[in-house]
Amino acid sequence: MTATPLRRRRDPPGPPPAVAVDLVVARFAESVDWVRNVPSPVRIFVYDKGGDLHPERLPWARVEPLPNVGREAHTYLHHVIARLDAGDLAPVTFFCQGHPFDHASDLHAAVRAVVAGRERVDRFRWLGFIVDTDDPRGRRLFVRWSRNEDGRELALDRFHEALFGVPCPPSVPFFPGGQFAATAEAIRARPRAFWERAFSLAATFPDGAHCFERLWDRVLGVEGVDPSLLDASGCRYFKRIRRIDAANEPG
Repeated sequence: MTATPLRRRRDPPGPPPAVAVDLVVARFAESVDWVRNVPSPVRIFVYDKGGDLHPERLPWARVEPLPNVGREAHTYLHHVIARLDAGDLAPVTFFCQGHPFDHASDLHAAVRAVVAGRERVDRFRWLGFIVDTDDPRGRRLFVRWSRNEDGRELALDRFHEALFGVPCPPSVPFFPGGQFAATAEAIRARPRAFWERAFSLAATFPDGAHCFERLWDRVLGVEGVDPSLLDASGCRYFKRIRRIDAANEPG
C-alpha cells in the first residue's frame, strides 16, 4: 500500500488560520474517524501500523503504512525525519495516538485554539491532564504498571545516556500518554544526526517507547513540567479522576 495524496476537507470557507498546524496520528487498530472533526486548515497525517486502515475512509488525510515496531515513538520520529528531509515542517505539529482521548480529552479544543491563535505553543507543550513522575529504573510507575505483567524495570537511565550522552536525572516528571505539540523551531534545533539516533533507539531499545513517553519534552530541548505544579508525591491532576475520588472517599 502506498501513501494516499494529501487532500483538504471541503468545509465551508472560514477565516484563514492564525497558525499553520499539522496533526500526526500514530494508529494501530483504533478507529480514527474522529479526525473528521479536526479543523479543516490542519494537515492530517495518519500512520497506520495495523494494516487494516482503508485510506478512502479518510479523504482529508495522508495515510501511510509503517512497520509495526517502536509504537508511537517510532511513528513520530519517522514523521519528523521525513518532514525535515522534505523541508516541510508545519510551524506547529501535534503528535497523538490513534485514540488520544483517554490521556488528552481536550485534543480537539487544543488544536482549534492554536489554529485560531487563541493559544500558542512555545517550542513544546504536553497534552493531557495528569502529571506524574518516574525514576531512572521505572520503579515508581513502570514496574507497577498493570500492563507490565512481569514487573520488569524500565532502563530509562541507559536510554537517557544513549540518547543524550548524559546521566538521567533522579526524577522525571511527564504527562503520561506520549502526546504533545512541538514547533518547527524546536525540531530544527536538533541536528539530523540526533533524530536518526532517536529513530534507531525507538526501533531497537527495549521498551523504548515508554522511555520516550517520559522524555519528549527533553527530546525537544525543554523541561516541560514546572516542578511547582507537583504535589509531595510527584503528581498533579488537572481534572477530577473518578477512581481516585472513589479511593479517597471515607469508608
